[in-house]
Amino acid sequence: MAELKFKGDNVPPELKLGKPSVAYSRSGVPTYRVEMWHEGLNRHRLVRASDARELENKTSLLATEWANRWLAIRTREDGKELAAERTEEAQQAIRSLEHMLAGVLTSNPTIRWDDLKECRPFPTPAPDKPAQPRHPEEPNPSDNRFRATPGFFDRILGRVPRLEAQAEERLQRAKARWLERTKSLDAAYEQASRDFGRAHNAWQSDKDAYEQWRRDENAAVEGKRKGYESNDAAAIEWYFERVLSASDYPDWMPQEFDLEMRADSKMILVSYSLPPFDTMPRLREVTYIASREEMREKNLTDSQAKNLYDAVLYQLCLRTVHEILESDYAGTVTSVVFNGYVTAVDPANGKTATTCILSLHVTRAEFDDLDLAKVDPKTCFRALKGVGSSKLHSMAAVAPIMEMNRTDARFVSAREVTGLLNESVNLATMDWQDFEHLTREIFEAEFSSHGGEVKVTQSSRDGGVDAIAFDPDPIRGGKIVIQAKRYTNTVGVAAVRDLYGTVMNEGATKGILVTTSDYGPDAYRFAKDKPLTLMNGSNLLHLLERHGHRAHIDRDVL
Repeated sequence: MAELKFKGDNVPPELKLGKPSVAYSRSGVPTYRVEMWHEGLNRHRLVRASDARELENKTSLLATEWANRWLAIRTREDGKELAAERTEEAQQAIRSLEHMLAGVLTSNPTIRWDDLKECRPFPTPAPDKPAQPRHPEEPNPSDNRFRATPGFFDRILGRVPRLEAQAEERLQRAKARWLERTKSLDAAYEQASRDFGRAHNAWQSDKDAYEQWRRDENAAVEGKRKGYESNDAAAIEWYFERVLSASDYPDWMPQEFDLEMRADSKMILVSYSLPPFDTMPRLREVTYIASREEMREKNLTDSQAKNLYDAVLYQLCLRTVHEILESDYAGTVTSVVFNGYVTAVDPANGKTATTCILSLHVTRAEFDDLDLAKVDPKTCFRALKGVGSSKLHSMAAVAPIMEMNRTDARFVSAREVTGLLNESVNLATMDWQDFEHLTREIFEAEFSSHGGEVKVTQSSRDGGVDAIAFDPDPIRGGKIVIQAKRYTNTVGVAAVRDLYGTVMNEGATKGILVTTSDYGPDAYRFAKDKPLTLMNGSNLLHLLERHGHRAHIDRDVL
């Protein structure tokens, strides 16, 4: 991502900005984010946006707001006012956590399909056509400047011819200058017209590509709508991912999850990343000490913070189930399994671990029988036979009621190929099945350091999938679709579009396209800002070398 720039000059040196990043949901929806700190105000914020421009606007607005507050703290009266504002913000944050479930019961979480479609016109204006040049007026021989006006003595002394010659010379010089200026203007106009033509063609090409992309995106959304309403598992997962992603949570909550729909039983399984206890804000009150010109903060006690944390997790579980069932206008789900995981340091061994700390299975009938506006979240969770420690903040592990299934009938047995490689092996002429197994093997070596695995699929019925990688992380992980193309020609944008469609249909986190050749500019342009990685022949050879294998690619021998 490009470096963020703040608008305006009112940015104090106390402001610190993290490195902007972009993350993608399993279906390719990007979220741009950056962390901001203000040392003077002791403030921290994770700013999120749907695109880079919105992220820049949000950071600029927040920087200006903090800058104004920092200036206000310089006087006692303003310092007290700022302390009161921060206290009210802290109290409001606590109240919102205490009523996190009740706050969404009056809103409709159902996703409007038209809102998912791309309606914005092509953002770049057309280049301006150059204006016709304004030529200077051609010198007129009848102009007094170019006429000889001999006097009495000029006639007597015979100087008339010389004066007439001088006048003619002035006229010719003026005409030469006029002609030179006219030619210069015409040449500049012709060059500008040529430049305009090239710029307009490029603009039209980009506009056509954008409009085609918009049609493809909207067609994909419409396809997902039809798939959801016809009980297609991948489309149902895609729909509910957007439902849960649209739910408004505080910035400190990760809002990361994985979904698996089992259409035969109409059950959806949610693996949700819960916030660690030490990330929850505990600020309760802020006072301004005028004699020291400083802010003093008071936090919740440990007991208060633990009770609030447990309440937040119970509410998050019930809220997630509520949003799924409430938004399911097609009746695709009759039961929900919620598994809540926390990634935190285990105090017993000091190592970071991911643990399931609560699990719930509830049917639609059971949930519809509740009055969520009046329930106590913890008591309700227990009454629904939810599994979890009595003190969730203790991070005690529980067995999930049901876990995600990674089996896939398309998987076939893998075979080793890298052992046959050496510098004489030309990947461009390798058997296509061997090339697919080679791709699986080298990516398995890449993923194995993190506990991942890669499976090869049956080529005859793979639907565009040659291998599937699994990230072992139960929350942020998921499927990564891999396609292997042993091509000799440049890979066009159509193959990349197909990969993106496969990623969406598979409900995968990411797609990787591997080829022995290279990609055209349209292919790279389409993959930009999408969860796609394009690996050309050079990248593949580098990856092989990194894992101790050598080969070469020579497409000219074919």
